[in-house]
Amino acid sequence: MAKKLYVGGVSYNTTQQGLSDAFSKAGAVASATIIMDKMSGRSKGFGFVEMENDADAQAAIDMFNGKELDGRTLTVNEARPMEERPRRNNDSRDSRDSRRF
Repeated sequence: MAKKLYVGGVSYNTTQQGLSDAFSKAGAVASATIIMDKMSGRSKGFGFVEMENDADAQAAIDMFNGKELDGRTLTVNEARPMEERPRRNNDSRDSRDSRRF
């Protein structure tokens, strides 16, 4: 079963393909994703790598956690499940309408 890893400290110059290629040295990579800022289109400096199995995931953690890739020191650990976030109301008309007389 595939295991997802969090990869922090990713260089803004690192590509998804570069991340995948690097982690493939530890084992079979199912996917590699760098999280991008929606507004600027620039990397947020972290991503996720999904390894094919637990042994490859542990090998990747051992191989890359605290090590340098593209000039930046990586933090690599098992990804935590995404937590539920409260829903945001982005409709600014609601707040203005409530102040009208």
